[in-house]
Amino acid sequence: MTPDTNHREQASLSEATLARFAREVAKYPSNGPGRQSAVMACLAIVQQEEGFISEGREREIAAYLGMAPIAVHEVTTFYNMYNQRPVGKFKLNVCTNLPCQLRDGAAALAHLEKKLGIQMGETTPDGMFTLQQSECLGACADSPVMLVNDRTMCSFMSSDKLDQLIDGLRNSTPKGAQ
Repeated sequence: MTPDTNHREQASLSEATLARFAREVAKYPSNGPGRQSAVMACLAIVQQEEGFISEGREREIAAYLGMAPIAVHEVTTFYNMYNQRPVGKFKLNVCTNLPCQLRDGAAALAHLEKKLGIQMGETTPDGMFTLQQSECLGACADSPVMLVNDRTMCSFMSSDKLDQLIDGLRNSTPKGAQ
């Protein structure tokens, strides 16, 4: 466990976070496993607030929802939208499935690794970019594709478009605000 992760686990979930959890749980039936149906929403809330989901937060979510901690961990590790460790300001998920690979996906990934000076799974030293692979993003006709910060789909990512994207993201952050 890193010192940063350990520090975040010392404090329990805030009242505001628990209130957000309660709003999500209320959307599901109160009998049976209905409460557990809110697990993805609760994970998303923690990630929005803290940037990633630690094992300690997984245990707290499990306790809140009445689930086994391993069940929450299975959800966290199954979906690549959940960060299990701190990531850069811009998380770049590059599709590595076959359709994207057949249409220069490997070249796009190699270009990003070279431009950013990192390998897949790493974060740039300045904390700006984390490069990750992704399973199918559902836009095979637009390949190669990538997802920025789990929200913005980028299609037909040639080397030129990748350069423009990275430069634009770098320039969107004021110096010293990284």
